[in-house]
Amino acid sequence: MPAQLDEIDRKILVTLQEDASLSLDEIARKVGSSKTPVWNRIRKLREAGVIGRQTVILDPEALGLEACFFVLIRTSEHEADWQKTFLETLRARPEVLEAHRLAGDIDYILKVRVPNARAYDAFYQALISEVKIFNVTALLSMEEIKATTILPVSAQA
Repeated sequence: MPAQLDEIDRKILVTLQEDASLSLDEIARKVGSSKTPVWNRIRKLREAGVIGRQTVILDPEALGLEACFFVLIRTSEHEADWQKTFLETLRARPEVLEAHRLAGDIDYILKVRVPNARAYDAFYQALISEVKIFNVTALLSMEEIKATTILPVSAQA
């Protein structure tokens, strides 16, 4: 069940998503409240699981991770042991930024960040050596048009 959020909670969430490094005073000023109530709301939002961990967003290209591949995986394996091995393999690979199980013809899609095509091939070779996969299609992103971690909390009713 979704958390019950009022207008101030939503403003706090939008502000934190834009810049979680702001001080409580700055957040309070932006949302039109004072420091203590804002702190109490943030604490309650954490306790309710609305706010997870806080992190820093890095620029992949500044770190030499210039190639972004979307990897489409089809498998003929659907047993619990295969799935457990597959998920453990994905979680152990730092190149895998996202992994989703899909409905439809494709079973999984991965978002993989690597320095170049050669590094992707090394990732691919390691993946298929650890897990039996029926078909893999890699799509190289030519341009990132939009990427955000900001959820549209202000649009919820």
